Amino acid sequence: MIHEFKEIINQTVINQQKGLKNVLASVVFLEGSSYRKPGVKMLISEDLNTLGAVSGGCVEKEIIHRIKSVFIDEKPKIITYDGRYKLGCEGILYILIEPFFITDAFLNSFSKALKNRESIKIESSFTKKDEAIGSFGSRVTFKNKKQFSFSNSFDFKTPENTNVFTQILKPAFKLIIIGGEHDAVKLCKIAANLGWEIDVITSVKDSKLLSDFPGANSVVGDSPETIKFKNIEENTAIVIMNHSYVKDLKYVLKLVEYSPKYIGILGAPKRRERLFNELFEYVPDISDEFLDIIYTPAGLHIGAQTPEEIAISIVAEILSVIRKKEPFSLRNLNGKINI
Repeated sequence: MIHEFKEIINQTVINQQKGLKNVLASVVFLEGSSYRKPGVKMLISEDLNTLGAVSGGCVEKEIIHRIKSVFIDEKPKIITYDGRYKLGCEGILYILIEPFFITDAFLNSFSKALKNRESIKIESSFTKKDEAIGSFGSRVTFKNKKQFSFSNSFDFKTPENTNVFTQILKPAFKLIIIGGEHDAVKLCKIAANLGWEIDVITSVKDSKLLSDFPGANSVVGDSPETIKFKNIEENTAIVIMNHSYVKDLKYVLKLVEYSPKYIGILGAPKRRERLFNELFEYVPDISDEFLDIIYTPAGLHIGAQTPEEIAISIVAEILSVIRKKEPFSLRNLNGKINI
């Protein structure tokens, strides 16, 4: 996830300013099943403080125990962790441990990629051995073709018997919240915990501040008559929570020309038929595809009552839509969870 990698980079910069060396541990291959999948990363600083996780806890302790040589000689290595008899995950993790240094040039390219919502490619070389020290490491490629290695001394090569794990970090999922009341603040907080990029649109007559919405990327006051949406992509969800049917309808009409992944609208079920009928009146040729992305009332039916619980139900519904999963209790599942 891009937000996890962003947190690791930010903490690395802080550590470097303190004069601390850093090591990055990345799961690059998995045999069987595990709590998390290849691509997850964990930062360890020279004082053994950590950020991130590659499992449920036991693997992290093992990594810390085995990284000391990397701090000393700055030579990357591959280690394995067999969780079949320790975690009950029935999997063997192959973990790349490498020196991790952030240059100003890399930080500049990374910041631009985040701002422009560009994907980032990370290629990590490794070998499928229980433990190996060698010319392993990672290379990052940006959209403009600029490439960086995590270690200044690492020259990315793929010699014989060396594997490459490729990871594409996509831009953060974007959530647009239209509304400025108490429930909108709760939704913003919960979505921010997922690392989503959140833009809030409040009423122009009652404009709020960025400080009113912890975790938001931006907060603006606007109206459905003057709003100009931009950067609405497939990995974007919109939740309309104005508590005004007329405003809701106007905003939906403005969104007809866009293709977000999800449009959620608060309100009673009886409003849904009225909303669809009026959409047909104003836009006779409205597409079935657009109507299919409208979810009203927004949220999964989990018995939510408080603003916090309603926010959780909405976030859960958005996740089910973007991951293309029909919600049900995992205890009814046989086989693997993450497919």
